[in-house]
Amino acid sequence: MRMRSRIADDQVVELAEMFRLMSDPTRLKIILACLDAPAAVGEMADRLGISASLVSHHLRLLRAARLLQAERRGRQVFYVVGDEHIRSMLSDMVDHVSEEAAEE
Repeated sequence: MRMRSRIADDQVVELAEMFRLMSDPTRLKIILACLDAPAAVGEMADRLGISASLVSHHLRLLRAARLLQAERRGRQVFYVVGDEHIRSMLSDMVDHVSEEAAEE
């Protein structure tokens, strides 16, 4: 696969913003919690040991950046990494970090 040599300046800004959002450990944990299966706010809050309101705050930012998608099921909303590019990149990075830790 060949990397694009040039992207528009506004796309560079959007990409930098996505990486900035993912650089926060709590937001990254939220994204990873939604990587394999949809997760509800309460479930994520319990799993991560933080308040539901803090999870909701982070989810607003992640949805605005199109890193997560929301699915309504009855009265609950579930969040998932819906874009295959994001899912693939994060899965590859998790694999990379896991390999590195196993080699040490």
